Amino acid sequence: MQEVLDFLKKCQTYYLATLDGDQPRVRPFGTANIFEGKLYIQTGKVKDVAKQIMANPKIEICAFNGQEWIRIQAVAVADERVEAKQSMLDSYPSLQSRYSATDDNTLVLYLQDAVATIASFAGEPKVIKF
Repeated sequence: MQEVLDFLKKCQTYYLATLDGDQPRVRPFGTANIFEGKLYIQTGKVKDVAKQIMANPKIEICAFNGQEWIRIQAVAVADERVEAKQSMLDSYPSLQSRYSATDDNTLVLYLQDAVATIASFAGEPKVIKF
């Protein structure tokens, strides 16, 4: 899981895919954090992406670092605990001007049943499950 986090942080931006009814939606994200042995992402509850995840929690993440790419398929599970939210906000101080661990908007989600595949054109893919 740490290798997956390091990959995402090195890329800085990853792309999160959800479903909006039968229409795929993809958007850039940048938050990733390990808290209590789980990989978390963050968004706002008022955003369409949050509503799409609540309707269908199956997501995919993709990122490219210039030589390798990662694809992560997972189920996104909301964690409403203040401690989980604060851990994310502590990892990304720039978010603290827009989000708070105690507001009604901050949403942190951990990745459950995740399968991450790191691949390149140079070798065999590496699969990491967590």
